[in-house]
Amino acid sequence: MSGIGDWIFSLFGSNGEWGLLLCIFIIFLVDALVFPTLPELFFVLSFMYRPEISFGLELLTVAIAAEILGVAVLYFIAGRIKIPARIERMVGKYIGFLVLGDERLILLNRIAPMIPFCGAFIKIAGWDLKKSILYIVIGCLAKYGVIMLMSDFFFGYFGSDEAQMFTVIFIFAVIAASFMISVVYKRRTAANRKI
Repeated sequence: MSGIGDWIFSLFGSNGEWGLLLCIFIIFLVDALVFPTLPELFFVLSFMYRPEISFGLELLTVAIAAEILGVAVLYFIAGRIKIPARIERMVGKYIGFLVLGDERLILLNRIAPMIPFCGAFIKIAGWDLKKSILYIVIGCLAKYGVIMLMSDFFFGYFGSDEAQMFTVIFIFAVIAASFMISVVYKRRTAANRKI
């Protein structure tokens, strides 16, 4: 799924800071709208171009803006089209299946991805859009802020090559941990529902 991210990164990534900011915006937008693009990896690759907190904050701002835009677009599309009753029932059952059944699930989604097409999901579930966007912002700040700070730490205490290696290893660990937490969480929730 990162193929589109690779393609976007190859198109814009070599154009300096503005190209990287545009690249991050598009990758995060595609991730929010259509399918996963491994935004964590591209976020950190962009940060490595200029590993400074000021540039990291610019990347973080662009990432949040793209997430909000992607979620809002899907939310409004879902509000303008007729959602089949079967899909609405599936969303209702899915929410009932999870431990959290409200907007807080968006925060958990940052750690353990479980909500596909988040904007449409928010609309179908009947969640409050403003509260959902607040949780999206908080989740982005927490996840990508930690990624940025850890990357900054690596670049501050190691040579450039080692810092890049540790940063990429850290990102793959975050992605793997997110996947594992998602699987474990879904299994536990399913087991709890059967009891």
